[in-house]
This record gives sequence, C-alpha cells and structure tokens, in this order.
Amino acid sequence: MKIILASPRGFCAGVNMAIETLELAIKLFGVPIYVYHEIVHNKHVVERFRAQGAVFVETLDEVPEGAQLLYSAHGVSPEIRRISAERNLKTIDATCPLVIKVHLEAVRYAKDGYTIVLIGHEGHDEVIGTMGEAPEAIILVESPEDVDRLELSTDKLAYLTQTTLSVDDANRIIARLKQRFPHIVGPPKEDICYATQNRQEAVRLLTREANVVLVLGSQNSSNSQRLAELATEAGVAAHLIDGPADIDLAWFGPQDTVLITAGASAPENVVEQCVKLLEERFGATTESRAIREEEVYFPLPKEFRQMAQLHS
Repeated sequence: MKIILASPRGFCAGVNMAIETLELAIKLFGVPIYVYHEIVHNKHVVERFRAQGAVFVETLDEVPEGAQLLYSAHGVSPEIRRISAERNLKTIDATCPLVIKVHLEAVRYAKDGYTIVLIGHEGHDEVIGTMGEAPEAIILVESPEDVDRLELSTDKLAYLTQTTLSVDDANRIIARLKQRFPHIVGPPKEDICYATQNRQEAVRLLTREANVVLVLGSQNSSNSQRLAELATEAGVAAHLIDGPADIDLAWFGPQDTVLITAGASAPENVVEQCVKLLEERFGATTESRAIREEEVYFPLPKEFRQMAQLHS
C-alpha cells in the first residue's frame, strides 16, 4: 500500500486564529467560558475544549448575564451582537476575517439598494450570520435549479458566496445567475476562501493517482464534505471520517494507493493517527505531496489583543 498525504490540508489561518483565541481566553479568564456555536466544525476540537471547561451554546438564553462569550469562526448576525450587549456579555469575536469580508460586502450591497443572491447551504452557521446582516435584502440559493426558480424584477442584483463551498459548484451557480441576470454584479474578489480552494485543488489533482480517498473532518464541516464529494465525482471511493476509529479495513486492498487529506478544521494529530494505522496494518509507505504553499496568518481579534495586554 502507498499513502499520498495531500498538502495543503488541515487547519487554515481562520481556524488557527479561532482556536488560539479560545485557548488564550481560557487561560486569561478561566472557565466556564461560553462559545456561541462550535468554535470550528470539528468533533475532536470541540470535545477537547469542552473537557477544559468551554460551554458551547446554540442560543444566548443559555449564557448567564455578564458572562464571557466567544463568537465562533463562522460569524454571527447583528441581532446576536445586539442581544449580547443587552445581556452585558463580555464578547470576544473569533470570526474568520474572510467571513467578515462577506458580511461587509452584504452590508455594502444592501445599503446601495441591491437585492443579494447568497450562494450557500441553508442552516449553516456562516450563512445564518451573513443573512442576518441584511435579511430583507438577501435570497439564498443552493443550486442552479434554485436560480431557475428566482423571480426578480429589480435591475440592482448582486451575488455573494459562503466561503467554504465547492469552487466548481459555486461557479456553476454563478454562471447560471449571469445567464439569467446579465446585469448581476459580484464582489471584486471571490468569496470562497484560499484554504478551501487549495484543499480542493490538491484533491482534484491527486485523486487521479488514488484508489481510495480518506478525508479527515466532521460531518457538519462544509469544506470537508466538499472534499469527499470531489473525490467521489472523480469516480474514486471517498470516506469522510472523524478519525481512525471510523476506518473500516474492508475499504482497502493491500496494493491500494490511498490519498489522505483533511478539511480546514481537522487537527493534524488525527491525520497522523490514521496514517499510523494504515502503516501498521498494511505496511504502507507514505509520501507527502504539496500542491502549493500556504503562508497566511490572521492575528488575534483586536479586542482580544487589548484584553490580553490588560491581563498580562
């Protein structure tokens, strides 16, 4: 057996920033510390923080007045910020800067009188937060068929996308939008994040050499789901798994070439555990293959840097 380790894989700059922010918040302020939604969509990361005393909540009713609250990497709506202020919550915003960019674009387009078509997955934390910026101006679409059903009379149309979509899927929907509404405008720089694109590119190129693909990531991780779908669309058996406990040895033959990658919120130590399992069971050799280098870094949230200085 041969293992190809795809690179880039795993944590992106936004995930690193959010995780580092929560680690420092626990260190500075102690526990319990409340987190609105999962800090990132990964079971291992969430369980690790829960064991340290972080409390993940889905509604602000679960957070005591005046408590410390951290917003997850996926962002929140203005309504959540308003309720947090009413409840005197001490908030730290760990929203990924690339998600903030989409929020600002939504605000700008809405202010200028545009109807915004948001391409994304209904119910995803990021989509809920973005739509909350201008709920009266945003329409969500998930497919080219959704675009076909749109009945819009306005000439002022704009589109935005969730940051973790499949590049191919988003491009298909954007092409249909431009076909139906030639006057539609989009952001000056595309919304799908660099890490999502890089991980998809690596899978697209390296799947050609593989018989089986393992994608490390949780089922609720949008970008991890897209990686598994890409491999499946290429005709290769792909499995989205949280870790080695999910591996079924019947998936593999002794001569297989196995491509292993990880979504942007999956920890590297879990990748290493899966590689070790296949090396031990099948005598696999491992080769790392880098498609491109990533050197993006996001600093800690501004208000958190100020808090950290006060407590140092």
